[in-house]
Amino acid sequence: MRRSLLFIPGNNPAMLQNSDVFDSDAVIYDLEDAVSVTEKDAARILVSQYLQSRKGEPPMETIVRINAPDTKYFADDIEHIVSDKIDTIMLPKATVESLTLLNKVLTEAEKKKGMKKRINVVPIVELCVSVLQIDDIVKCPRVNGVLLGAEDLSSDLEVVRTKQGNEILYPRMRLAYACAAYKIDAIDTPFTDTNDNEGLKSDCLFAGNLGMNAKAAIHPNQVPVINEVFVPAQKSIEWALRVEEAARQASQKGLGVFSLDGKMVDKPVIQRAENIIKKARKYNLI
Repeated sequence: MRRSLLFIPGNNPAMLQNSDVFDSDAVIYDLEDAVSVTEKDAARILVSQYLQSRKGEPPMETIVRINAPDTKYFADDIEHIVSDKIDTIMLPKATVESLTLLNKVLTEAEKKKGMKKRINVVPIVELCVSVLQIDDIVKCPRVNGVLLGAEDLSSDLEVVRTKQGNEILYPRMRLAYACAAYKIDAIDTPFTDTNDNEGLKSDCLFAGNLGMNAKAAIHPNQVPVINEVFVPAQKSIEWALRVEEAARQASQKGLGVFSLDGKMVDKPVIQRAENIIKKARKYNLI
């Protein structure tokens, strides 16, 4: 369960040292797009050393975006980064084939290193073929969320990336439905204008209404806006609490279906209310 995931360049020592103060649910230490080819090795070593030196459990999920399997950096990324100090690997330009390979490589690394933790995977859907494979991507081992990468996807589609995002409406909806079906996080693409918080909020609200439940950020200033939007509204929380209480009373009477405010409440409605309450409690809203 995530709201915000903040990208931090793996070659920026100052941001690495402060990565636990930004209030994002996850931090993505980036070894891919944010790092030039001349700094790949240095960034990998820097991130690895930082993670190994960190004491205790950090307040956020630790994710590392590695380089794709078809690059010469992939094997070294796995060797140096995979440890009990991380929670999740983010895989760029993901396909079913590359996710299958990553699962095999991670299984071998976990066994070789005697790890206690099983590493999760968040694939990035940023190729047209990945959009077409999304129904299978969400079923791949270790996957507990999927990120939409709109910049590379627009390039692959050979269309102009716009602020209103009409060109990514289909992949947004396709991803949201697939993730909802398998109860994993649908993570929306970053909003690239770091100076437009109103635009960011509108983009978050639009994505949320499509079914996305989290969003990636490329600047710490975006995190508070994302955290504000991707939580249940107070009205929804109040409704969920009423459903919870009504369901408790109905259960005592042996009723599986009951009425609340003139509307029938059955198992799917109760489940939705429970999910709202679970998220609200996680983020201290009740």
